[in-house]
Amino acid sequence: MAVVSILHTIFGVFGDATGLFLFLAPTITFNRIRKNKSTEQFSGIPYPMTLLNCLLSAWYGLPFISENNTLVTVINGTGAIIEAVYVLIFIIYAPKKEKSKILALVTFVLGAFSTIALVSVFALHGKTRRYFCGFAAAIFSVIMYGSPLSIMRTVIRTKSVEFMPFFLSLFVFLCGTSWFIFGLLGNDPFVYVNNGFGSLLGALQLILYAIYRNNKGDNDKKPAAITEMELANGNQQKQPQPNNQV
Repeated sequence: MAVVSILHTIFGVFGDATGLFLFLAPTITFNRIRKNKSTEQFSGIPYPMTLLNCLLSAWYGLPFISENNTLVTVINGTGAIIEAVYVLIFIIYAPKKEKSKILALVTFVLGAFSTIALVSVFALHGKTRRYFCGFAAAIFSVIMYGSPLSIMRTVIRTKSVEFMPFFLSLFVFLCGTSWFIFGLLGNDPFVYVNNGFGSLLGALQLILYAIYRNNKGDNDKKPAAITEMELANGNQQKQPQPNNQV
């Protein structure tokens, strides 16, 4: 049992480290937004949704909800702060129509989290409380991990990994695998099921990378405007550069 406990902690710490990398990945996008004082064609929707996932997962990891999941709360609490900063920056620089849409989505996120938190505290107890919060966190975690499906379709269609950086795919796989093993060792299906899904998607991305890494792809099949690069904690888009830029 002592060995299992040690391994449980080790994989939790490793999951925190790889998770932090994924949460920080969009900083390149937001530095560009701040520099240009415009959100350009970037989508703001993934960030409030990832914020909701972080809030629910952090809530689920609290000791009075589930046991031995403090590391889940640590990384997702950190992720919630990071995503909140992304959302704030996006709202500041977004055009009026997009700003209203994101503000409405943030209102939904805060309302949904508050409702789940209040119901779990005042109406539920014991295992019922844990199952209620666990299901809510797992559902949005699967949605977050499922976001790369779009870029995987793009890779298959264009036969190019130009818009699917290797290290991001690698860390999606490592993060999902770490939390999958963490959940197994802690016998917590609300952690290992959704993260097992994330690990599988990360592995599929790496397989696609291995297949198409040396292929320049078919230019006529690439999107004419912008192609999404979506991650476990959101997406960012690669913009076409003007001819006068290096």
